[in-house]
Amino acid sequence: MELFNNISAEADRLSPLVLAFIGDTVYDLLTRGYVIAQGNAPVNKMHSKAKHIVNATAQSQTYSIIEPFLTEEENAVMKRGRNAKSNTSAKNQSIVDYRRATGVEALFGWLYLKGKYDRIGELYKIGTEDIYEKGQQKK
Repeated sequence: MELFNNISAEADRLSPLVLAFIGDTVYDLLTRGYVIAQGNAPVNKMHSKAKHIVNATAQSQTYSIIEPFLTEEENAVMKRGRNAKSNTSAKNQSIVDYRRATGVEALFGWLYLKGKYDRIGELYKIGTEDIYEKGQQKK
């Protein structure tokens, strides 16, 4: 599906922060779908479940979980995102977690712009299920 006038060809040249910009939305949308798939519930409970997955700490954990499953190219994109210098930081999160989360978001943004939707699904599933299950046990 070509929505953005051949942006796929440009994805490799985009700033890692631009990749993270779109990747943040991709990751959030996947998480909302994942939470809905767990069953119908009041929206405030769904939002609470989603917040457990979409935050710098959880995404930093995702970084560690998916890293062994990445290709060299994917790993390079994720590291570019992690090492990008940002003028902002997450509230109540460590800088290490924030940077690793940016790496995950950059990877998901790059995969999205490249049209690698199946790969996004694979990595999301690998990186999220363990985190979600741990969050369920705490409640």
